[in-house]
Amino acid sequence: MAVRLNIKGPKNLFCDNFDVQFYLHLRCVVLLQGEGFDVMKSGDARVALIGFPSVGKSTLLNTMTSTHSESASYEFTTLTCIPGVIEYNGANIQLLDLPGIIEGAAQGKGRGRQVIAVARTADLIIIMLDATKGDIQRELLEKELEQVGIRLNTRKPNIYFKQKKGGGISFNSMVPLTKTNEKMVQLILHEYKIFNAEVLFREDCTSDQFVDVILGNRVYMPCLYVYNKIDQISIEEVDRLARQPHTVVVSCNLKMNLDNLLEEMWEHLALLRVYTKKRGQRPDFEDGLILRRGATVEHVCHVIHRSIAETFKYALVWGQSVKYSPQRVGLTHFMADEDVIQIVKK
Repeated sequence: MAVRLNIKGPKNLFCDNFDVQFYLHLRCVVLLQGEGFDVMKSGDARVALIGFPSVGKSTLLNTMTSTHSESASYEFTTLTCIPGVIEYNGANIQLLDLPGIIEGAAQGKGRGRQVIAVARTADLIIIMLDATKGDIQRELLEKELEQVGIRLNTRKPNIYFKQKKGGGISFNSMVPLTKTNEKMVQLILHEYKIFNAEVLFREDCTSDQFVDVILGNRVYMPCLYVYNKIDQISIEEVDRLARQPHTVVVSCNLKMNLDNLLEEMWEHLALLRVYTKKRGQRPDFEDGLILRRGATVEHVCHVIHRSIAETFKYALVWGQSVKYSPQRVGLTHFMADEDVIQIVKK
C-alpha cells in the first residue's frame, strides 16, 4: 500500500540538526494508525471499565456521570475511549468507557492491546460482566489480563532480586518454601540467561511469582467485578454472585445497587479525605484534601504547598488516627479518613 506523506512545518524544517528519517517514520505511524486512543489522566483517581461487548459499560457511564456514551443492544457500539467524571465524597474520579474486548485481545485481536494499554494506567479496573452468562466471561477476561502482565487484587511478591556482574547465584530464604525451591529458582534464572544474581525470598511464593519479579514489568492493580443485568436472573443466582470476593451486583437499566457500587469503588481505590483547619477557626469541610490510604502528615504538607514541610514544627490532628483529639503529631503520623489537621510552623 502506497502512503503519501504531506510534510508541513516551519521554513527551517530541514536544518542540519533535524532528523528527516525519524520525522518520516512518525508521519507514517500517524497515517497508518489513525486517531489516538488514550485520554489525559485527570481527577483524583482513574477507573477503567473493561468487558465484552454489550455488557452495559456505556449504560453505566451514562448513569453515573453526565457523559453520553453511545449504547445499543448490538455489539461494538463504543469504538474509542470515552471519559466521564464521578463526583463522590469530594473526589473527582475519572471513569473510562473502553471498547468491548474479545477473546484473544492479548494477541491483538480487535482493539484489545489498546484497551489493555489504557487499563494499565488506571488506579482501579472494573470488569463489567453479564450476569446471565455466569462466570464464563470473568474467567476469560482474567486470562486475557494475566497474559499481558496485569495482576488483579494481589500485591507484588516480597522477593529481593538483583543481577550482578559476577559471583554466581546467591540464594537465601527467610521463610520455609512450600511452592518452589532453590533448584527451581536456579533453573528459572538459567532459562532467562541469568547466571549471576542475588535472590532473597521474604515470603513463600510460587515459581510464577518469581518470574514476575525477574521480568519487572508486571502491574498489580485492584479490581472490582460488576455483574450487570441482575434483573434477568433468579434471586438465588444474584445471592451466589454477590457473595464472591470483590464483587458487586447491579442493574444499570433499573439503577439498582449503584450506591453500593460507589462505596466499593471508594474502598478499592483506597482514598481518604483530610480536612484542614486554621488556628482559631472552624475546619474547612467544604474543600477537603483527597489522599491515598497510608498518607502521612508530610504528604498533607506537600499537597497544600511543597514549602510547608521545610518550616513544619508540629501538627494537631482530630479524628480516628489519634488516641485523643487534638493530638500533637509529627511528619510521619499516618492519617485516617475524615481527619482534621492544623499545621503549626516554626
